[in-house]
Amino acid sequence: MNEPRGILTVRRPAGAPRTAFVFAGGAALGAMQAGMLHALYERGIRPDLLVGTSAGALNAAFVASRPQTVATARELGAVWRGLRRKDVFPLRPATLLSGLAGRRDHLVSDHGLRRLVTRHLKIARLEEAGIPLHLIAHDLLSGQEVRLSEGPTIEAVLGATAIPGLLPPVWLGDRLLADGGVTNNTPISHAIELGAERIFVLPTEGPGVRALPRPPRGAPDAAVNALTRLFGARLQADLARYATAAEIIVLPAVNPRYIPLTSFTHASELVEEALTAARMALAAHDTHPVLAQAS
Repeated sequence: MNEPRGILTVRRPAGAPRTAFVFAGGAALGAMQAGMLHALYERGIRPDLLVGTSAGALNAAFVASRPQTVATARELGAVWRGLRRKDVFPLRPATLLSGLAGRRDHLVSDHGLRRLVTRHLKIARLEEAGIPLHLIAHDLLSGQEVRLSEGPTIEAVLGATAIPGLLPPVWLGDRLLADGGVTNNTPISHAIELGAERIFVLPTEGPGVRALPRPPRGAPDAAVNALTRLFGARLQADLARYATAAEIIVLPAVNPRYIPLTSFTHASELVEEALTAARMALAAHDTHPVLAQAS
């Protein structure tokens, strides 16, 4: 049978599903998730819980204290459209040189990110969210994943987005937190553990490994390419692992021009393309509820 293309669904037996939205990390590509949310909300799909890491933690925390509506998705898209690299990764020579010399554990200050989080998040503590909110970080001391479901929102978000070596890790209690994408960039496993029966995955990179149109240009490009390949491979493995545990619906991560994770000047394009692709994929899913992966 010819199946609709653009979405991957792994089915479980029908029932009244507890629905989770899982937000993947992906730095500037997190703008895609505003378009995906728009498509979900306009079809009346609402989450019972939110799980996110890295850039996905920012997006999940943003929507957790707001109405689950198209207006909120548009508001999130407007935030992404207004961002520039200096707002998230401000490069200051003193901090950069100090990090390169080994006197600091990071190259970029988190002051810009802290301002961004403070300006846009409406809840002081995670447990105040209108929808249960769970952020995934990595504890540098124990080497374990940490699921943050309560505590100060700003510190939790900063910890879940602190890219090791780039941004400073965050102390929260006796844990030293860094970006959860280090070990689990698309934390489906946590949604499963929290009892989700239907999971909408909002990725920034599709499952598997895709071919590149050209070799990476320079060291940063090569490093970013390696990370995205790791993300795709882990997502593919988790989809197979949890195929019988829940209905998992992966929305398409559309990036035909291979916009890098570090470019914040293409948010409008990413939001609109993700919205269009998600609309088509969700419509196809309603028509053909059992789908195979489409390339």
